[in-house]
Amino acid sequence: MTIEAFAPAKINLTLHVTGQRADGYHLLDSLVVFADVGDRIRFVPAPSKRIDVSGPFSVGVPTDDRNLIWRAADLAGVTGHFSLEKNLPHGAGIGGGSSDAAAVLRLLGAEAHALALGADVPVCLLDVPQRMRGIGEDVTPVGAVPALDMVLVNPGVHVPTPEVFARLRQKENAGMDARLGWPDVAAFKDWLAAQRNDLQTPAASGNPAIPAALSALKGAEIVRMSGSGATCFGIYPDAQTAEVAADRIAQKQPRWWVRAVRTVGWS
Repeated sequence: MTIEAFAPAKINLTLHVTGQRADGYHLLDSLVVFADVGDRIRFVPAPSKRIDVSGPFSVGVPTDDRNLIWRAADLAGVTGHFSLEKNLPHGAGIGGGSSDAAAVLRLLGAEAHALALGADVPVCLLDVPQRMRGIGEDVTPVGAVPALDMVLVNPGVHVPTPEVFARLRQKENAGMDARLGWPDVAAFKDWLAAQRNDLQTPAASGNPAIPAALSALKGAEIVRMSGSGATCFGIYPDAQTAEVAADRIAQKQPRWWVRAVRTVGWS
């Protein structure tokens, strides 16, 4: 029997770095949402384990124990054949590998192993808006976050996360406002505009493609980088405006990955 799962793109609407532990792990405070674009995974139980990869970003994806899907299956004690349709760019700050791993853990009923696979995996177990704190282990759903029409832009550069954290000079910064509640969409967007991604400046300082992507999104209501980069997002008032913006950017930058998306929100 074939089982299928969708692994959506993870978007850090905010990413506040609030400290660093003695063991080197950084402490985060982030509002995370998920988009209607992502990878797709199919699983068929079998005596052996195998990963087949297809899709526009299949090149370079490991098919052995370096892949988080393989490691997730190991932790679940399950063997079988996994087919991964890789639609999200690698090392892009939108949780491609983490979302894949979370999807497999959900399929196999092994969600308890999420943090062992990485800081972003626990938050990817659900596709609703969530606040992620600590090193990724403290995850709480957040109500009143609206669905957002946005454009995702990845300029095709890989940003190693450890290098970005190493360039972050100030490790202790203020977290998000603890009162995460908004009466309407306008109030939410006003609040969001005042938040930060503390990794945006250090990531952009070593990768000129990131400022170029942010500049391409000018005109959006809010423009910011997701995660440690290099994917950036712009929030637009509606789907039609986002589609027009995505078409404009794609025409100017045909080698970039550009998608108009809608995020999952609370109704």
